[in-house]
Amino acid sequence: MLDHRFGDGPPLTVGVEEEYMLVDPTSFDLVSGVEPLLEIAAEGPFAEQLKPELMQCVLESGTVVCETVGQADDDLRAIRRYAAGLARDHDMRLGAAATHPFSLYEHQKITARDRYRMLIEMLQYVARRELVFGMHVHVAVPTPEAALQVMEGVLIELPVLLALSTNSPFWRGEATGLQSTRAMIFAAFPRSGISPRFESYQDYAEAVGFMEATGAIGDYTHLWWDVRPHPRFGTVELRVMDAQTRVEDTVALAAYVQCLVKQILDEIDAGRPPVAYNRMLLSENKWLAARYGLDAPLMDLAAGKRIKMAARTLARRRLRELRPIARQLDCAHQLARVEWMIENGTGAQRQLQVWNANRDLHEVAEELADATEAV
Repeated sequence: MLDHRFGDGPPLTVGVEEEYMLVDPTSFDLVSGVEPLLEIAAEGPFAEQLKPELMQCVLESGTVVCETVGQADDDLRAIRRYAAGLARDHDMRLGAAATHPFSLYEHQKITARDRYRMLIEMLQYVARRELVFGMHVHVAVPTPEAALQVMEGVLIELPVLLALSTNSPFWRGEATGLQSTRAMIFAAFPRSGISPRFESYQDYAEAVGFMEATGAIGDYTHLWWDVRPHPRFGTVELRVMDAQTRVEDTVALAAYVQCLVKQILDEIDAGRPPVAYNRMLLSENKWLAARYGLDAPLMDLAAGKRIKMAARTLARRRLRELRPIARQLDCAHQLARVEWMIENGTGAQRQLQVWNANRDLHEVAEELADATEAV
């Protein structure tokens, strides 16, 4: 059985990971400048919370384990302030979105770590073009079996979460017509997208063990599904979302995820385990969310009727169910921002609005940096 830490701490604690861009303060093109930042950060207050990623233009951050979303909010803001100051000290700016509006992956350097060099060696072009930025939310669950059930339960919600988070309408200097180009780029990775169905934690652990023993994967973190168990942390990790430019939006999505996990756990405790939906239907809804964002005409699988509803309508329906839970978890204020996002638009819609004014991608990139650092 795969070792785990489910239940080692209190349930429903939250951790949030974000991936930031490092950009030139004048051209706003990406800069391969993470190494000097990490050297200084290693002696600073966030030494354990700032890390490298595959490319040297990316700075990864992670909160501490937070009892509440409010604590995660404080930590995320402190990290952004610190990282932005560090970047400015090295003639760079911090930016956040799920793709850069115009930078090219061919111009980015791979981070000098064996893990990333081995990844390039294994995946070749698929990894080299992975110039995308995501956000991940971890929520602690009490048992390994609960982790698998929660994972099954959130699958139907992933298209709505993606629609809410869409923030990558540009790729290589072009408007792609997609709200989440990142989702399409990352889909080329093996073991990504919608996870398979597992009968139990033992079923999952045996499959992972088989892949590790045969050398197919180094460990379970090479399973890059949109939602996955994270046994070492004792969490369920949701990975479907685009990186957010505004820290308020990151926090809002973290609140949505925490409330959703509690809702599923409560349903399990009441003897109503999650329904397993057909993966083809789930994948189709995810594609629609990546293409159209909040306007996506999603199949309403939960209603059991053969009808479509806009992603924004499904999001509002779920929000009504989550508000009482948010009050219990002391994150009602943060969750309320989701309604603001529905009303005022996602990051992708904001980027397109800025671009439509002057057709100037430099202006888009500059606004991304300004909004990222406004904490």
